[in-house]
Amino acid sequence: MCFTQNFSNAIVLGLADGFIYALIALGYTLVYGVLQLINFAHSEVFMSGGFAGYFILNAIIGTRQPHGAASFGLVVLGILGGAAGGGLIAFILERVAYRPLRKRNAPKLAFLISAIGASYFLYNLAGKEFGRDSVSIPSPFTNGTVFSVFGAQVQTYYLVIAIAALVMLVLLDRLVAVTRLGKGIRAVAQDAETASLMGVNIDRIISQTFVIGGLLGGAAGFLFGLSSGVVYTMGFTPALKAFTAAVLGGIGNIRGAVLGGLLLGIAENLSVTCIGFQWRDVMAFGILVVVLLVRPTGILGERLGRSA
Repeated sequence: MCFTQNFSNAIVLGLADGFIYALIALGYTLVYGVLQLINFAHSEVFMSGGFAGYFILNAIIGTRQPHGAASFGLVVLGILGGAAGGGLIAFILERVAYRPLRKRNAPKLAFLISAIGASYFLYNLAGKEFGRDSVSIPSPFTNGTVFSVFGAQVQTYYLVIAIAALVMLVLLDRLVAVTRLGKGIRAVAQDAETASLMGVNIDRIISQTFVIGGLLGGAAGFLFGLSSGVVYTMGFTPALKAFTAAVLGGIGNIRGAVLGGLLLGIAENLSVTCIGFQWRDVMAFGILVVVLLVRPTGILGERLGRSA
């Protein structure tokens, strides 16, 4: 039964989920590249983007059903709003939870504890301020089947995710490859001490890297919330799976994060089709364990440097 129409459906769903995981995973990868640390508060960056998109579209759309050009504009506005919310929280996290520790040359464990503390603070703050129940983002478009691929129905929502994610991924790749900021990020990731001696402002680069990761994570939070709704607990599982994707592709490698996200999304949806829904999370986190045991550097490896 795996290799029929259900297989095609699993691929389509897997790619949609995979693009979400890839956007979140890039936040882990970018921060790890410049700090050699995992930002375990990134799940709340994702959640913040979902709520930011919700408040913006809820205020504009209300109970109306947009169509045509209005739908396109509202999707873009929601993505930008989610990105702005995620970027703001990421900026604050770097300033409050990470920079003071770097100034004091704190041990790695202190960064981990600080990130977990910040995560729980934001998690509970959102629950207190926004309520404990899930709320639905007003849909900026009418979802329906656009076309079929080998019997699998490709819906408007899947296309929105794919197009938005591809645009953001291409922009990030070009930013890192050709811009002055990108060169600074690569220099700090390769050797922070030498980059500092060459005149690179380490603090600025790290802060901007956090913001870029936050922009992507916040946009992913909005896209995820369009289908699943937003709630203060929404970041936990997707962020863990995105971390798995980053490790799978090779944490510290931008294209590896994208590859890992897509492979993970497809793998867990195939497990649902071929084995059963209850195996979805088992497959995702089983992949993390296997990768760490067999190839800890991931598929595309990792470029190690001196941390900032």
